Amino acid sequence: MRRALRHGAGAACAALLAAACTLGPDYQRPEEQIPLSYRFQPDAANDSFADQGWWEVYHDPTLQNLIRQALENNLDVRIAAARIDQARATLGSTRLQQLPQISASAGVQRARTSQEELTPGTPPISNVFSVDGSLSYEFDFWGKYRRGTEAAKAQLLSSEFSKQDVMAGLVSSVATAYFTLLTLDEQLAITQHTVETRQKFVDLTQAQHERGTVSGLDVATAQAQLAIAQANIPDLQRQIGISEDQLSVLLGRNPDDVLRTESSQLKRMTEPTTPPVPPAGLPSTLLERRPDLREAEQSLVAANANVGIAKANLFPTISLTAGGGSASTALSDLFTGPTRTWSVGASLLQPLLDAQRNLYQVDLANAEKREAILQYQKSIQTAFQEVSDALIARQKYAEFQVAQQHQVDAQRKANTIALARYRVGYSSYFNVIDADRDLFTAELALSAAHLNTLLSVVQLYRALGGGWQVAAEADNPPQTQPATIPVAAP
Repeated sequence: MRRALRHGAGAACAALLAAACTLGPDYQRPEEQIPLSYRFQPDAANDSFADQGWWEVYHDPTLQNLIRQALENNLDVRIAAARIDQARATLGSTRLQQLPQISASAGVQRARTSQEELTPGTPPISNVFSVDGSLSYEFDFWGKYRRGTEAAKAQLLSSEFSKQDVMAGLVSSVATAYFTLLTLDEQLAITQHTVETRQKFVDLTQAQHERGTVSGLDVATAQAQLAIAQANIPDLQRQIGISEDQLSVLLGRNPDDVLRTESSQLKRMTEPTTPPVPPAGLPSTLLERRPDLREAEQSLVAANANVGIAKANLFPTISLTAGGGSASTALSDLFTGPTRTWSVGASLLQPLLDAQRNLYQVDLANAEKREAILQYQKSIQTAFQEVSDALIARQKYAEFQVAQQHQVDAQRKANTIALARYRVGYSSYFNVIDADRDLFTAELALSAAHLNTLLSVVQLYRALGGGWQVAAEADNPPQTQPATIPVAAP
């Protein structure tokens, strides 16, 4: 009889497990309209320079060292790593819900019974020793815990992609701050050189005034132009200090000076030719390369799994419990046959009063899934826009830099001619002032144009999903330069 009952219970459990299902839709990536090529992409190519590590894109050794420090010490990266540990712990805890719950207990009790309640021959003081074990298992008949594990796993992947996105953004921010700092250094050097030139011209004009060849108006005008250049120096020094503070915080340290080696200079092209645009690759690969898009997709996976959890809560839970142990008034008899106890039971729980609330939870889960889909679609559109903007910026900033270089070359020539003519009396003093002022403005504009060209590559690399890669080559960058346009002099 007992054997028949055991076989019957085993068959029932097997039938329940075989009939178990997972409620809710299985995840499928939403269909998106992916263009065949990016807008403003000169030539479609399979390869993208974003597939390269940041150490292959940024050739300046000083910048590479700063990026390594930032990736190691930046607090945002460390916060993202802590969130990964949180998600991993949540996943481990969620997985355990699918396993039987086993517990054990042991106890001892000493009690005195009232004389009025004692039976004849029973001592008033008694001891009770007990050892018990229990096992409970809730059949995941509707897939609630499996969907929970699926959601927790998606959240773990989402946190990992979030860290990659933080790393890519950090690399971009460090490169941007570094190039901005070098540009400010260059503009400060241009201004200081202009101050020296204008000081010499003031001295020259003053000497001519003393000889009576020029008026006091010429001297005052020369001094005013000198003061204009001198006034730029404190403002540039202020911007340099702020940029150093910003870069220091990105490096994970308190505001401090940022050392720049002599090789860390912004070198322009010797010939005013338009630099090539780095290859962007195919738009279809962007969904797999950009960590923020992959993070958004994993959030969608988790939202999809939560729909299954909400639906499973509408159905009854089926549980199996079993317990056994021993209880004895004497410790020596605790594990003898007559003291053994056991129990076996099964239960089915169907929520009644909470049924309506659970229906609302299903509606909530479906609404959150729709929101996650829309957020994913919005992230994709934003990514394509950022790539398109970066491509057009790279092209036009490079063309602007070439035109600005032509202007500087022409202004330098005009300034030399105007000064030479002025020295021999063939040119007006105001021609010299205009040429010098235009040259100073053009040189500062060329420096800004060069910065914009560099930052357009930084933005394109970031928009294409580059910058989060971590490899052994990061500590030992290759000696040969890759076939992509560098953004800083090696």
